Amino acid sequence: MFFYIPTKIYSEPGCVRKYAQEWTGLGKKALIVTGKSSERNGALQDVQEALKSNGKEFCVFNRIEENPSIETVMELQNYGLGEGADFVVGIGGGSPMDAAKAAALMMAHGDKGASFLYERGDDRALPVVEVPTTCGTGSEATPYAILTIHEKRIKKSLPHKIFPSYALSDGTYLKSAGRAVLVNTAVDALAHCMESYINANATDYSRMLSEYGMRLWSSVKNVLMGAPGSEKEYSVLMNASTVAGMAISHTGTAIPHGLSYYLTYEKGIPHGKAVGYFLPGYLEAARPSDRRQVLMAAGFPDLQYFTSFLHGLIGKMETDQQLIEKAMAGLLGDESKLKNVPFPVTEQVMRRICTSK
Repeated sequence: MFFYIPTKIYSEPGCVRKYAQEWTGLGKKALIVTGKSSERNGALQDVQEALKSNGKEFCVFNRIEENPSIETVMELQNYGLGEGADFVVGIGGGSPMDAAKAAALMMAHGDKGASFLYERGDDRALPVVEVPTTCGTGSEATPYAILTIHEKRIKKSLPHKIFPSYALSDGTYLKSAGRAVLVNTAVDALAHCMESYINANATDYSRMLSEYGMRLWSSVKNVLMGAPGSEKEYSVLMNASTVAGMAISHTGTAIPHGLSYYLTYEKGIPHGKAVGYFLPGYLEAARPSDRRQVLMAAGFPDLQYFTSFLHGLIGKMETDQQLIEKAMAGLLGDESKLKNVPFPVTEQVMRRICTSK
């Protein structure tokens, strides 16, 4: 077995300010990478106040789009270098946090162009601090950064591994998130746990994290169904996401994630929802023992109950068959995803995963 996660994680209300003296010591000037939502939930203000109180300068790039592109990362590189920033703070969901990692990589390689993003080799990057404000991506605890490649009409993970130096996980930031955001991102966290457990790279350590993440998720799924959430429940949702990120940092994701990228790019379907569409089929294709263990940990008596619950949260997949065919063909040719799957994947198996009801 193997376990490695160099990210220092603090998970508690107010952790951004409480541990400010520690994480702000990473540099002299921070490039803050975020979107508009961080102004509403208070995370941006907390980060700025923490930096100010410790005598650190900062600059803010708040135009990160959903599913950030290579072009945006190159804009970040130029902006960050021009401002003289020497560490990066990502605030938000997966989009700002992934963009922050990619920007930290490119700023450390200021002489490199966009093609370097997908070249294997030097993973050297500026220090990164991640402040999640959604409960799905787990990017604060993974080395992954996923960008949109418009030229190829797809999303794809960088080959570079960029672990954050710090993750500051405060569930109170979820209070201002709408139900759709909570649902879509929480389904992504559940998928991380399930795809990590049913994975060729899984070990006892990674499965320990996956099972714990699913139990955490199950304990607060009433909030996803519309019940008012308490501060404790929001913290549990956030912790489930972070733990799921720790799990996939060792295994990677599998077929549901690979298929989802096509739906997100072509149809604008939110990432977590797109992943969720393929989860029942993936469980159905898995070994019965793995399927039973995953469903039990997530609090579902059988696959039919789980599928019904998921449809109640995200609805049923409605997309054109031509796109599904494209997604299947693309994934059948993607060895990086197929190697993570612990069972043979033929065209017939892929088709069952994509058409499972």
